Amino acid sequence: MTKPVVAIVGRPNVGKSTLFNRILGKRVAIVEDLPGTTRDRIYADVSWQGCPFSLVDTGGLEVVPESELWRRVKEQVETAIQEADAVVFLVDARDGVTPLDREISDRLRRWGKPIVLVANKAEGPKQGYQVLEFYELGLGEPQAISAYHGREVAELLDRVVAELPRASEEAAQAEIMKLAIVGRPNVGKSLLLNSILGRERAIVHEVPGTTRDALDTLMEYDGKRLLLVDTAGIRRRGRIGRGVEQYSVLRALQAIDRADLAVLVLDATEGITAQDAHIAGYIRQGGKGVVVAVNKWDLITEPDVTHYTREVYNRLKFLPQVPIVFTSAKLGWGVWEVVPAAERVFQERLKRIPTSALNILVQDLVAAHLPPAKAGKRLKILYVTQSQVNPPTFVFFVNDARLLHFSYRRYLENGLRQAFGFAGTPLRLLFRSRRRSP
Repeated sequence: MTKPVVAIVGRPNVGKSTLFNRILGKRVAIVEDLPGTTRDRIYADVSWQGCPFSLVDTGGLEVVPESELWRRVKEQVETAIQEADAVVFLVDARDGVTPLDREISDRLRRWGKPIVLVANKAEGPKQGYQVLEFYELGLGEPQAISAYHGREVAELLDRVVAELPRASEEAAQAEIMKLAIVGRPNVGKSLLLNSILGRERAIVHEVPGTTRDALDTLMEYDGKRLLLVDTAGIRRRGRIGRGVEQYSVLRALQAIDRADLAVLVLDATEGITAQDAHIAGYIRQGGKGVVVAVNKWDLITEPDVTHYTREVYNRLKFLPQVPIVFTSAKLGWGVWEVVPAAERVFQERLKRIPTSALNILVQDLVAAHLPPAKAGKRLKILYVTQSQVNPPTFVFFVNDARLLHFSYRRYLENGLRQAFGFAGTPLRLLFRSRRRSP
């Protein structure tokens, strides 16, 4: 059994994202006093009273959408309800029962899911009295809360977990590859995600910036589970607007931080821009594996894979032997090469080298090229071991770490790669000085 899923649904601006963030204890969903801020569904792992589950924030539900974009938001909400084991139906205690609340409650009943009716913004006696009105929806006792102040949220969670099947501990703690899809705005990240999945998971729209939050999608590949994360486009700092867009960029950077690998999506029609290099730098700095997906390859009149590959390696030379996949997310070209390439990089990140083999290699490297002297002293490598994987981390015990020159660090890293691979993933080399006797 996988972890059960709880979806928070309701009409726009009733406080769904505020409740989502309150339960998580941190800002994950974007919260702004603006109806329609959350468009896609956002997942997060939660545990309450020993019961782990996945919590889903959704966009505001409009029964009769007024535009194509809101029609797609409605489809996303309905998909979240279909996937859920229980639904938190959020209403606004200040507004009382609205016609849209009645229509949504009728639709929820048809799904046949366990429903916990929650009246948010019940901060005062007047709102407490108005909560009683929601009995008319026929969904049982309404739970009065204030998501903003945290009032009665614990009692709400008690009711929610009582409705859930219990997931096995093994399933809850299963380790899976986490893959973030990142890039500049409008390079085709969401379309690539949907093409990989073979269905519409993220809202794809012609307006740049449609994706605002980071989205998590579980999928299976070759019998293994992996987590795909689509993110908002990352603009240059000088072009990041305040408010919602600013938070979106932060979410994208946080998605890189919590992922194992990132698929950096480039626009083949625009070449490799300075901002592409900046994003690649974020990935490198975070110690994440990377696969480059050159999208919109179908729009290139004279495609030259060799030339473009050389350009990627020249402009993004700090990325370590990165795999490059040429795709057309729109037509489905090359899309299924992305996940296998990421899986190969992930396996490189899990590679562990025996200590004996490491020390033999380092001895050979030192014999071939001695460390440069500094103030008459020379670095001596006494011992090396691999301390962890994902990312591969190597600890060098030396006489004095201050004697290390950056060029020699690079020489050692290149030697490790030549001997053991590690394509597509940064290596962490740590140097520890030998303790001197007092």
